[in-house]
Amino acid sequence: MPAVTADPLQLPRLARPAPDHIERPVRSLTTAPSGLEGEGFPVRRAFAGVALSDLDPFVHMDQMGEVEYGPSEPKGTPWHPHRGFETVTYMIDGIMEHQDSHGGGGVISDGATQWMTAGRGILHIETPPEALVVSGGRFHGIQLWVNLPARDKMSPPRYQNLEGGEVTLVGSDDGGALVRLIAGDVAGHVGPGSTHTPITLVHATVAPGARLVLPWRPDFNALVYVLAGSGRVGAEGRPARSGQLAVFGPGDHLTVQADEHQESRHPALEVLVLGGRPIGEPVATYGPFVMNTKAELAQAVADYQAGRLGVIPPGALMPHRV
Repeated sequence: MPAVTADPLQLPRLARPAPDHIERPVRSLTTAPSGLEGEGFPVRRAFAGVALSDLDPFVHMDQMGEVEYGPSEPKGTPWHPHRGFETVTYMIDGIMEHQDSHGGGGVISDGATQWMTAGRGILHIETPPEALVVSGGRFHGIQLWVNLPARDKMSPPRYQNLEGGEVTLVGSDDGGALVRLIAGDVAGHVGPGSTHTPITLVHATVAPGARLVLPWRPDFNALVYVLAGSGRVGAEGRPARSGQLAVFGPGDHLTVQADEHQESRHPALEVLVLGGRPIGEPVATYGPFVMNTKAELAQAVADYQAGRLGVIPPGALMPHRV
């Protein structure tokens, strides 16, 4: 699992929580079912079975892969619309090309993050490059949907490309975990992602037997998704393994501990930690549209059919067919 790596012992360290700080308890633990997305690539639906009120301000998250494609097997998504939210695509391992109708685009690979604010509407495509389709190869990433409050749902589209080397790297207090801060603030360390909705997004690698104590804003919710490996979460030490999501209750910090023995494919526990300030508004969803009411969803469909969400540009990127 390449992403971006560094020696936690050589990085700035997270401070230990103060004695009067409260550790967040685990409220629920769910297992993500498997499915297919786009043109048929495998995903795990990380938020399946979790109430939107516990996820707010998040709406949806897919773990894409982890899969080792053979020649001609890699697949992506064709051109499709979005409105009313932001998509965050984090490529842990592998490569993906992106283009949108607002002029954004580029290559996302090994630790890079694409942050696309759909706002009032956009069309985009995400597809593996021709060379990867021909040769096959490893593919592993995350796509997260971050809701926008009503006042920002019709904001102009925006695109950010964050290369892997731009993420903020810190070590845990004992040096046993590497924390990659993609967006938000953790104990004064700030990630490069710029967001409409205040969130924090972290990818942490926890060495076997090590314990990560992560300060977390009390006004944010807190979720931990296990990308690979096994360990324990929360003060109560609930067992958690690959493909499981822990929802935490209120407090000032959260704890993730890696098991002493990990599977051979992954020498450490890999977790995605995310949280944000709840928006607290009604959520209405229909496919790639996230609005506040059914009437707004109907308008989004009508606007898409009328071409008001954007048009595919001339000479646009298209899926490679073998």
